[in-house]
This record gives sequence, structure tokens and C-alpha cells, in this order.
Amino acid sequence: MSPRAVLRILNAMSTSESASAVSLPPVHVIGAGPGGLAAAAALKQRGIRAVVVDKAGDVGASWRGHYDRLHLHTTRRWSSLPGLPIPRSAGRWVSRDDFVRYLERYAIHHQLDLAAGVEVSRVENGGDSPGEWVLHANGGRKLRASAVVVATGFNHTPWIPPWPGREEFGGELLHAHRYRNPGPYSGKDVLVVGIGNTGAEIAAELSGKGGASRVRLAVRTPPHILRRSTLGWPAQASGVLFRRLPVGIVDRAARPVARLLPDLAPYGLPRPSTGLYTRARAGAIPVQDVGLVRAVKKRRVEITGAVEGFEGNRVLLADGTAITPEVVIAATGYRRGLEPLVAHLGLLDGAGRPLVHGRETHPTAPGLYFTGFTNPISGMIRELARDAPRIAAAIARGRRS
Repeated sequence: MSPRAVLRILNAMSTSESASAVSLPPVHVIGAGPGGLAAAAALKQRGIRAVVVDKAGDVGASWRGHYDRLHLHTTRRWSSLPGLPIPRSAGRWVSRDDFVRYLERYAIHHQLDLAAGVEVSRVENGGDSPGEWVLHANGGRKLRASAVVVATGFNHTPWIPPWPGREEFGGELLHAHRYRNPGPYSGKDVLVVGIGNTGAEIAAELSGKGGASRVRLAVRTPPHILRRSTLGWPAQASGVLFRRLPVGIVDRAARPVARLLPDLAPYGLPRPSTGLYTRARAGAIPVQDVGLVRAVKKRRVEITGAVEGFEGNRVLLADGTAITPEVVIAATGYRRGLEPLVAHLGLLDGAGRPLVHGRETHPTAPGLYFTGFTNPISGMIRELARDAPRIAAAIARGRRS
């Protein structure tokens, strides 16, 4: 029996709400990833009906699409959602598949109301009373909501830079979200563009046995690279401890930690001159080493300059040179993709991120909440798990006022 079928049975068995609660439209949570599921569970704990809507057929759709070798960069303890821990059998660094199974169990455990296959295209103020909303969904549906939690994810829309000439590139160009494993690239010359955690892991994996014949990694700005854990102490724990300290103090404290890894400057990857937390506050989260350092030192991964454009089969680099890889994998990040949903409400900044987050709601849009749109050094899943009960409490207060 599929998780969705079990959810329907459990929802049918759930106790009825009070007459006052039923008279209000439900809270709609957009997105069935960890942030949306946690928010719905926290609302249910307070006796508030929540419906999770997602365009996919089941929970955790974006996680199912990640590359095969993915493991969380945050520990099992700090990756669990409220009300149900990730089982110890998943290990300290939870795999993609184990995390997806956990999300399925989480939805069943909390008997969450999931409306799968419902794609919301626009959120509008309901107009009947302050704080009520209308969600425009596929099939011409209009869903009324007493409050809305937007949890569509930080990594929503794959983004490839508008490199000149990229449409005429004679090789294969793909975004990293389409990469699954090194099998299709065995024996090929591959350029990975971008040295975030995704790009670093893909490059390291491709350079292994049975992978690409040549792997190059295009880097515009060298990142901070950290061990995932040192003597059993996870890098995330330092992020949790330091996240509220002044930026300068954290930058200084991080210097000796960064030097635990060898200097890769002779291989074209110098240590950054800008402090770790300064970079993190600007959106550049440190890279956790799961094989890249070794691959670079053994010259299985070659560092190149940033990509500037394409010219036929050639990739033009920032240093004026050109290379001719067969495959280019763009690990160039994502956009939030919130513009069609809420841009008309004036709630996004210049980078397309919400002006408010967590339990805060904008004065012009009471009852509309956002979760999962920050990327803190303490771990995104940990922070959205902490946001969930706060958002539920804010919605409950709004109903009492």
C-alpha cells in the first residue's frame, strides 16, 4: 500500500474538529518537503486543520530527484522534524533514500492531510475578511485558506547562467539536478561548473573508479572547505554554537579549523581571503569535504578558472584560455521561484526571497508565512524544524485575536 493510500485511511479515521474550527477554511501549506510537513504537523498538534498541497505525487519530491550518493551534511539528530526522530539505523549522515523514507513515515505518523498533484500558481488575498486567502490551482480550482504557509523550498528552480553561446555548445550541457551517478559519463571529459557542496561532490564522484576520463572543476571564487566532522565533532555543531555571535568573532574562530585541511593553493584552489561567516552571511555556505580535497591533491580533479561563455565546442574561461570538454555539468544553484506565486503582493526582495520569514508575517499580508528560504550555517533542516512550531503558534494567536 502506498504512503498516500495509508494517509487517506488515517485521515478518515482521525477525530473530527470542533464546530468553530470547521467553520474556518483550513490552513494550506504549499509544499510537501520537510518544511511543509513540519509546519502541518505543528498546526495539527494545536488542533488547527492543515492541508498540504504539492504538485508532485508524494512527499519529498525534490529529495527523490537528488543524485544517488547524496547524504545530508547535517547530523541525524539535527535533521529530524518535530515529533518523530530519524531512526538510528539511518546512521549519523542520513542518505537520500533514508531521508525520503523518513518523510513518508513522518506524514503517516502525524496523519497529515496531503493533496498530491495540486499545483498552486498564485496566492491572492481572499477579500472577504483580513487574513483569508485564495489559492489558484491547476484544473481551475480556487482553494480558500484561513492562512497560508509557503514551503516550496530553497532549491526550487534550477538556474544556469546566461553564458554567451551556450545554446550552440556542441557537447552536452546539463544542470546538476539532472545528474544521478557517474555511469553515463564513464570515460568522458567532464567539466563541473561551481564549487558549492553539490559541485564538489559530483566532481569527486566522477573522478573515482569507473567515472570520467578527465574531470575539471570551474571555480570563480574559492570556497571555505571544512571537514564534515573532526574527532567526532560535526561542523554543524560549530555552526549551531556560533550562528548568533558577531561575524568577526566567528571569522577568527574558523581560521584554525579551516587549516585542519591541507592548503590547495598549489593545485589552483587557494584559501579564501574573506572570513567564513562573512561569506556565509552573503549566502556562500562552506563546502564539507567528502572526497574533493583528496581528489584535487591526487590531480584527479583539475581546478580551472570560471566559465565566461561558449564558442562552438569550446568553453571559454576567465583567464583567456579555452577547453573542449564533452560534458558540462552546471552546479550553479537554484532560484526560489516565488515570483509567479506572490510577487504581485510585494513580498519579495531583489533576489526573489521573502521579506519576512518564519513566524513573522508582513503587515500587508497577514496570515501568509514562509519557511525554508534561508540557508544558515546551523543547518537548513534544523532551522525549519524550529520554525514550524513558531509558525503554528503565530497562526493560533491570529485565530484568537
